[in-house]
Amino acid sequence: MTGKSRRGVIFPHKQQTLGSEGRRASFSEASEDGSPSKTRPGATLDDIQEKPPTPEEEKIAEYEKKKANFITRTFWTFVMIGGFFTALFMGHVYILAIITAIQVVSFKEVIAIASVPSRARDLQGTKSLNWYWLATTMYFLYGESVIYYFKHIIFLDKVLLPLATHHRFISFILYIFGFVFFVGTLKAGHLKFQFSQFGWTHIALFLIVVQAHFIMNNVLEGLFWFFLPAALVITNDIFAYICGITFGRTQLIKLSPKKTVEGFVGAWIMTALFAIVLTNILLRSKYFICPATDLGATIFTGLECEPNPVFVPKTYSTPELFFLPPGTTFSITMAPMQIHSFFWATFASLIAPFGGFFASGLKRTFKIKDFGDSIPGHGGITDRMDCQFIMGFFAYIYYHTFIRAISRTTVGGVMETIITELPVADQLELVRGMLKHLSNQGVISTQVSCSLLFAYVHQRPPG
Repeated sequence: MTGKSRRGVIFPHKQQTLGSEGRRASFSEASEDGSPSKTRPGATLDDIQEKPPTPEEEKIAEYEKKKANFITRTFWTFVMIGGFFTALFMGHVYILAIITAIQVVSFKEVIAIASVPSRARDLQGTKSLNWYWLATTMYFLYGESVIYYFKHIIFLDKVLLPLATHHRFISFILYIFGFVFFVGTLKAGHLKFQFSQFGWTHIALFLIVVQAHFIMNNVLEGLFWFFLPAALVITNDIFAYICGITFGRTQLIKLSPKKTVEGFVGAWIMTALFAIVLTNILLRSKYFICPATDLGATIFTGLECEPNPVFVPKTYSTPELFFLPPGTTFSITMAPMQIHSFFWATFASLIAPFGGFFASGLKRTFKIKDFGDSIPGHGGITDRMDCQFIMGFFAYIYYHTFIRAISRTTVGGVMETIITELPVADQLELVRGMLKHLSNQGVISTQVSCSLLFAYVHQRPPG
């Protein structure tokens, strides 16, 4: 009896455990006194459905969502505006720090959209190599700017002089190390991903870091060359939205369905007028128009320099026309930069937006809405800077082509030539000649001249 199965014997604990279909019975399927209950129609969880929201409830939920997004977006808009103007008034160093942070975050966002995390985990050093390319590129570009704008400091420092004279070679060697490491880590089965990352990283470096480098050069040439193009892009974006919703009818480009031809043209006209007015305001402040000769300067201390001729007002007169009375001409007085600003506004209105269209096409390719979520309510940094990079690059090229003096001799430039191209004996001869010239002009006495020459010879013996 003990070794055979017993038919008809009921095991209460098994019946309490198993339901009608051989599954464990839930607490809802048992009666209150602990005995199993029969399955009742309509009592299963599968038949229970949540009550669908009414159209009115859906409208309320959608309104609350839009309201919360609007509040968040507005708050961070004012935070960005306040932070930008605070840095602008505190000096060039703070603006350079903001540009550096922007290019690093933008590089991270652009690299991330093409990265495949599962493959990146299988390949040691993939992310590290991307950041190495960034660091190497920034070292090269930052070094170029520092050497160019601060020759009078760099070439007089015993430690910095070798770094300055061999800067490009050092940068090249750093890049070669990264290239060799990349080739050495190529792995079968991942070649397509690795070469895609290599190309994608270099494209990001060119489109973001290189263009940001030129924006930083604009800052060092004078805050005017940085602030005006940035303000024009923002102004154009605002007026494109206002003109578009007011009388926009014709679609401009398929990549951005909300962009209209009417908004595009209307924003151009308004941005051009704004550029002329803003230029007239900024040229009155030497803090904006002077180069960054003192990195400790603020809006309160200001800067001193000889203004660039483009900031000096001139009177333009029309020639005598045959259909007007003799001697009748029309004249207008304005700074030449106000004329240049019209062309800057034209580029900001008609060309720079294509940087945004390019970014829109890129996001559509990877099926993403934003490049990131660095700024609450606004998406990523790249979403806000897509037009600024190309506009800043244009401002740099335009300034050095049409505005900056072609031949401008500076102390730093002369010093670089003397130190890098003249042997020590010739440098000593030059010092003798300069001291003699200053002594003859009465700037320094003969005794001081001899003392300085004696000290120089004993510190830096010729040959």
